[in-house]
Amino acid sequence: MSSDSDIVVERLGKVARITLNRPAQMNAFTLDMTLALPRLIQAEIDAGARAIILTGAGGNFSSGADIAPAGVGTGQIDVRARMEDCYNPLARFLMELPVPLVTAIDGAAAGGGASLALAGDIVVAGRSSYVMLAFVRRGLVPDVGVTWLVASAVGRLRAMKMALLGDKMPAEEALAAGLVSEVVDDDQVMARAEEIAERLAEMPTRTLAMIRSQVNVAVNAGFEASLDAERDNQVAVTRTRDFKEGIAAFKEKRKPVFTGE
Repeated sequence: MSSDSDIVVERLGKVARITLNRPAQMNAFTLDMTLALPRLIQAEIDAGARAIILTGAGGNFSSGADIAPAGVGTGQIDVRARMEDCYNPLARFLMELPVPLVTAIDGAAAGGGASLALAGDIVVAGRSSYVMLAFVRRGLVPDVGVTWLVASAVGRLRAMKMALLGDKMPAEEALAAGLVSEVVDDDQVMARAEEIAERLAEMPTRTLAMIRSQVNVAVNAGFEASLDAERDNQVAVTRTRDFKEGIAAFKEKRKPVFTGE
């Protein structure tokens, strides 16, 4: 286990668990945390992690960006620079990860916390958790990529309602809307997230990375671009060791052992 002040990093075999660790502030993330997250996650990937779990400590995922520091709301902060240098790079980093991301939601995933939670490829939520686009309650617009994450999942009208009213969406409703992948009992959230992440970590990592990219192309760019992505990615994965192992295992009627190569 290692810690970078308010972020705790743990290795669970081939899985890295990243925990936002400011429970007294509902894991509201600071500027330093937005800069540290990509660095810490990348370090785990470089060290061999083949799946990432992102979660929060103390019964909540995150209430979003910490707006308590002096200068917030006073005109003393360069908002454009904050967006371009911190929040947008974090959103892009999570979207472009070369390994799958599982998010585990306890309690609140609000504001920018919802942005991070919904960035998961597989999102596991506790029954009493909720998603909340709380930005409008502070006179803000959604950020850290959550506008796209929500609108692409639930459609224009439901996204409008969530963003304009800023109401809580309970876990079961979020599941029905397509915002989360699974809802489990509160005390089973981490166990289920670990189970999924461990399964993903045993799969062909480069293939998973291309699947992530391919799905995002399909959502963003349409059918023709999706066909092109499928072609290019299929060519690339058939050159990997994991592809050769998958074919050999099929022929030999055994379970494949993927190495991520």
